[in-house]
Amino acid sequence: MKFGVVFASIIVIFSSLIIFQLLPDDNVHTYIEQSIPFIGGDIPRMEGFDGSGIKIAVIDTGVDYNHPDLFGFGPDGKVIGGYNFINEGEPPLDTNGHGTQVAGVIAADGILKGVAPKAKILAYKVSEDGEGVSSDLIIKAINKSIEDDADIINISLGVNKTNANIDKAVDNALQKGIIVITAAGNDGPIPQTIGSPGKNPGSITVGATYNNLTSSLIATLEVNEKPYTVIPMTGSTKLDEPITGKIVFGGYGKETELKKINTTDAILLVERGSDIEGEMLYFSIKEKNAANAGAKAMIVYNNQPGIFLGQLIHEFIEPNYKPQIPVVSIDRKEGLEIKELGESKANLHLFYNPDFVAHFSSRGPVSPFYIKPDLVAPGAYINTTQTNGGYNFTSGTSFAAPHVSGSVALLLEKYPIMTNDEIKSLLMTTSERVSDAYGSEFSLSDTGSGRLNLGKAFDANLIITPPNFVVNLSSDKKTAEKQLKLKLLNGTLDNLNVTFEGPEFIQVEDSLQENNLIIKIKISGEDYGMFQEKILINHDKIKYTVPIQIHYTKASIDVIQNNNSLFFTINDPDWNFAKISVTKSNTEITDVITATPNKDAKIRINQNGEYWIEAKIKSNDQTLDAYNTIIADSVDETQDNFEIIDVPQKQLTIVLGIVAIIGIIGAVKIKSVKHDTQDLLK
Repeated sequence: MKFGVVFASIIVIFSSLIIFQLLPDDNVHTYIEQSIPFIGGDIPRMEGFDGSGIKIAVIDTGVDYNHPDLFGFGPDGKVIGGYNFINEGEPPLDTNGHGTQVAGVIAADGILKGVAPKAKILAYKVSEDGEGVSSDLIIKAINKSIEDDADIINISLGVNKTNANIDKAVDNALQKGIIVITAAGNDGPIPQTIGSPGKNPGSITVGATYNNLTSSLIATLEVNEKPYTVIPMTGSTKLDEPITGKIVFGGYGKETELKKINTTDAILLVERGSDIEGEMLYFSIKEKNAANAGAKAMIVYNNQPGIFLGQLIHEFIEPNYKPQIPVVSIDRKEGLEIKELGESKANLHLFYNPDFVAHFSSRGPVSPFYIKPDLVAPGAYINTTQTNGGYNFTSGTSFAAPHVSGSVALLLEKYPIMTNDEIKSLLMTTSERVSDAYGSEFSLSDTGSGRLNLGKAFDANLIITPPNFVVNLSSDKKTAEKQLKLKLLNGTLDNLNVTFEGPEFIQVEDSLQENNLIIKIKISGEDYGMFQEKILINHDKIKYTVPIQIHYTKASIDVIQNNNSLFFTINDPDWNFAKISVTKSNTEITDVITATPNKDAKIRINQNGEYWIEAKIKSNDQTLDAYNTIIADSVDETQDNFEIIDVPQKQLTIVLGIVAIIGIIGAVKIKSVKHDTQDLLK
């Protein structure tokens, strides 16, 4: 059955989560917060690189080119061009702020200095209010970026769904040699929340971390020695040592409620909000009540599903208010679980960890066949430009992506003819490891290769492609081989040293054949599942990391090509049914077929290229996964290979009706839900 997914999507800007307004004469840092030195951005500057000659397309709400740090519109200004898709014929002036914040991280050149302060901006305004925009405008802006000869495209917007048309537009830009950087999104920490264009295999998809020791407070909580995920509220401070105490439930944290219980030296657990409709029971009020009642710390669980980020310091606090005890937030489900435990022993700690993934950063995976996000960069509490000549602190993957865009500008200035795949490799293989609050490394679905290290990428002399890869192994195929292409920028390969990290039952061997590193992987035992291994390559005092994701499955699926057909064989002694999905890479066109032991499984294809095969196999009372890939290279692309499917008239009518409704809905611009700043306070 053929599925060609075509629909109009709602594109939501990955908006700021926290904003603190500053006046132009306030004492702001020379650099954007401290995130640029944190990623090694001083190293290119010391060598004289500043982004000169590089054009970066910012597809967003426009740019305030009247801002003193982004001044000028036209050939001699910071914003040398662009287009207003909202009010055609007018310049792309930002009245919302989001695009100005993004552009400031990339190329501010005044009181604040962006990553690449001398780079030029092409501003494409696709949204007036920063709330939503139709996918058509994103596609038009990408195509206009190509027409205007952009070197880099920054897209700090997207959806947590797939939009094939946007992904095709991104592919078109990539084929033209343009480097496309996309924000992962702010739907974390839930997995599988990266959508288009961030899910595009060729784009550089960026998640968010904290950025320095003054704005990277994280927390750990253990109750009866079981760990829970908690987030420090803005205004809490770090602890010199963990707090230990009993958990006491205190309702909504009202003064009258706390007088009825003993909270002395306890860790108080309260519910977010109030039981009285319309009552403004701010977190600052709850904290003051808890501190006055003698509590050591407070945990606030959500009054709806999910976790949240709260603020103790805000414009509605009482005069001279100052937080006295640490306060953290927790998911509603986990909060209720702790409540049910009763008076339990808890251990709470707040400390700094700049390489911690921000809770809001969207996570992968997006596919079993490639890894997303590609890397992470500072995206929390970023000090950047705001409309009307102002500055602010803001958070979101929207502001992690432009750190990468500015970094790419500096690398392109140093290496003008380097391809987008080579630039991507430099950034990913030189990134830094990112660990959670307990010192365990985050998964590839959380951070990709790691946190951006521009200084290390700038000093690198080796390009490794691909920068990561996926291997499919099974009970009847326990070995695999992969070739990594090594390209020297300077020096020789004589001093190359290769080591591996991963489970003991996975053995990896390497051999160097001219400029190719041959990796042989062998697995043993029956511990089926998904595993992560790392190839560590040391060369000229630089350590490069190439992550490997390994699928080790009990069943397997073989595939062979014969002219314009793919034939499949299921390998499992007890299988009785299989659902096989076949996707042409870099497209959203998927064939889904079924197979039984008595029925041949095959499909016809009409294009050469790589195909991804995923099988769900029923074997006895369990469902087994199996994966494979094949590169078709002998398809006669002149033939018409579309199959006529026997679809009953009634079902066909229903399908056509649904398609028509989706088309009508997609033509209408729909607003996304606006983020309410008040929700951060209570």
